[in-house]
Formats: sequence, structure tokens, C-alpha cells
Amino acid sequence: MRTFDLIKPRLWAAILVVLATIGMSRPALAQANYPNRPVRFVVPFAAGGVADSTARIVADKLGEKLGQRFYVENQPGAGGIAAARTVLGAAADGYTLIMLTNGTAVSVSLFEKLPFDPVKDFTPVSSLGFFDFAFVTSASSGFKTLAEFIATAKAKPGALNVGTINVGSTQNLSAELFKTSANIDFTLVPFRGNHEAEVALLQGNVALVVDSYSVLQGNIADGKLRALASSGAVRSESTPDLATVQEGGVAEYDVVSWNALFARAGTPPEVIKTLNTALQDILADAETKKKMLALGIEAKAGTPEAIKQRLTSDIEKWRAVIEKAKIPKQ
Repeated sequence: MRTFDLIKPRLWAAILVVLATIGMSRPALAQANYPNRPVRFVVPFAAGGVADSTARIVADKLGEKLGQRFYVENQPGAGGIAAARTVLGAAADGYTLIMLTNGTAVSVSLFEKLPFDPVKDFTPVSSLGFFDFAFVTSASSGFKTLAEFIATAKAKPGALNVGTINVGSTQNLSAELFKTSANIDFTLVPFRGNHEAEVALLQGNVALVVDSYSVLQGNIADGKLRALASSGAVRSESTPDLATVQEGGVAEYDVVSWNALFARAGTPPEVIKTLNTALQDILADAETKKKMLALGIEAKAGTPEAIKQRLTSDIEKWRAVIEKAKIPKQ
């Protein structure tokens, strides 16, 4: 047998190893250089709202930090379905990201059939911020504290009206949870938008509105509305002088809404780590915290595991509220 014939198999084996190494190095190199082109940040809400403003603050800071443009693309739609489809139709490479929120957790039980599974179809990156809802009454009402409202509701079951935006919104479900947690009865009145609910409150058509503090703060500052409580277990950084619902006498009541950054499932761990590390710095920055606090948002990054746990626990929490309130599925 010729020497060449003995060498040839070894040579081919070596060539195959080299080729395999080259093939494996390309995605690894791409991940190491992430991001090397603009990144799309899909937001399931219209432009101009708190979620959109939060996304734009974060996107700008990520761009500065990572040296590539992060741009917000608004794709509003019930249940975040349109936004989810966009991200799930893109490559799992970290160049198309999505904002998921507490509303995503609600949608799982609110919709008859959601065409995506937020837990399985998306990979968490980090939380972006957390915010409470405010329980607000008219300044002309007789209620100075939430405890007084509760006492009246107990004395006159069903007589008081409470306004929120549409049925199935987190604000609406927060009011439903308040009703059962406080063991009181009132008439829940849903409105198509925040403005309609606020006008009804100013006109005395509802006794209380549950909504984001930032939505109502103009009339609160002008003395036309009075904030009675915030929904979280502890006082919010944005409203440190406002008592909590728990302080108003409703033990264990705790509603804190959130927004977070997710990527499509299968996105390389190196990309998730790059984004998470950047967000840890960005959301701890004093300027960023100040901008978000002006929106009523407490900027806070976290581990991917932490926001995944928050999503799964909120899915179960709101499922129970929806079932107890007998809210029909959409």
C-alpha cells in the first residue's frame, strides 16, 4: 500500500474538522460582535403612551451603550397579538425584541385562544420598570381616605360606582381584586379610555377611578382630584406620600404593573447576557431613573429568571381574578 493512501484518510479527517470549526465560528463570532446592525424593539402599544415612552428611553440608552441604533416600532393590538407575531416571524438572533407587560399575563386568560405562549415562545432579557395604580376620587367627594370609601361601600352595597378603562384591562382587574379583597360591593363602570373615566370622575358620575397616577396627575396637582391610595404593597418611589391600599385596611392587596424586554425563544445566551448587562447599567443610571420616574415608572433591571417568574406568577394571579369575576373570554 502506498504511503499516500495511508495519509489521505487522515488528511480528509483534518480538513473536515477545520471546515466544521469554521462553520461553528461564524455564529459565535456574530454573537460576540452583537449588535452589529440596528435592532428593532417592537412595542404592542400605540405611540405616545407610558409604555411607548419607556421603550424609547430604554432604546436610546441601549443605542448609546452598545453602539448601534435601537428603534421602536409600535404595533398596537388586542392582547399584543400583532407584535408577538412580528417577533415570532423574525430570526431568533436578538435583532427583533419585544416589550411584554403585566397585560401579557392577563391576556393568557382573557382570550379564548391566544396564538402564542409568552412563557414558551419568548426568552426573558430583563425587567425595565414597575408602576402602581392610583385610587383617585374627586376633590369634591366626601372621601379623604380609602378607609372611608370602604366603610361607605360596606354601608351601602352596590351604591358606589368605580370607573376604570375597558373590561379585562389591568386597571379593571385591579378594581375587581379590590372588591373581593376588601369584601365590599360596588358597581364597576368600564370606559373606552382614560379620558372618559377621568371626566366621569370630575363630573361625579363615578366615586372612584383606578388608573395610572401619571394619567391623572394633572388634575391631582390642580386640586380637582384627590389620590387616596396606591396599589403596591409598599409606597411607590413616584408617590412616596401616598398611602397604599394595604394601609387603607385591605390586607395583602398588592398590584404592581411592569414592563420588560423579551427576545424570541432560541436567541443565543450570549446575546441575552449582552442586553441584560447593558440594561443593568442603564436602569441604575440617575438620569434614566429620573426620566422614567417622571412617567410614574420605577426603573429596575433584573435577571431573566426573575422576570420569567413574575410573568408566570401573574398569569396565575389574574386567571383567578378573571374566573372569580366571571369575565367572558374574548
